[in-house]
Amino acid sequence: KGSIAHNAYKKDLIQERHRHRYEFNNKFKEQFEEKGMQFTGINPDSDLIEVIEVPELKWFLGTQFHPEYNSTVISPNPLFMSFMSAVINNKKEINKE
Repeated sequence: KGSIAHNAYKKDLIQERHRHRYEFNNKFKEQFEEKGMQFTGINPDSDLIEVIEVPELKWFLGTQFHPEYNSTVISPNPLFMSFMSAVINNKKEINKE
């Protein structure tokens, strides 16, 4: 909770479509965490990393799944809405300066 992904989806558990042949090697997880990366989405069945974030940045999120597969113009994936909201808010901050 409190992550970009959780704030976007407003859920503790999500289901998304995958089409990947790669995975994060969990033996490096601690090293990435030491440098500030957070693993905010982990598959409960396989322990695979699904979502990464860097909280020190305004909006940094990476996924193993494909949010574009279930997005339409009328109903965009929550991650895209979150990203666009961050872009708009950042532009407003810049314009204030």
